[in-house]
Amino acid sequence: MNCWHCGREIPTIDRVGLRDDCPACGRSLHVCRNCDFYDPAYNNQCRETQAERVVDKERANFCDYFAPARHHRGAQARSQRAANLDALFKKKL
Repeated sequence: MNCWHCGREIPTIDRVGLRDDCPACGRSLHVCRNCDFYDPAYNNQCRETQAERVVDKERANFCDYFAPARHHRGAQARSQRAANLDALFKKKL
């Protein structure tokens, strides 16, 4: 998984503890933004329907459904999506 804040790759771990922090930026890792269920398009920004609502998605929480994200949603992922969209809608002469 990668840190939601700085994008640093974190060695694969089975379980992320509430007090686990990113070694690069010091931000908490057990946060919604680092969870595989996190999705801004869903209600409460979570695909897990039974999870309780968490207001601050960037602070450590006690969610029992937390699963380390398998993909990176950081700046690199955004720039790659933008490049893909530009390529898709590029004008043909």
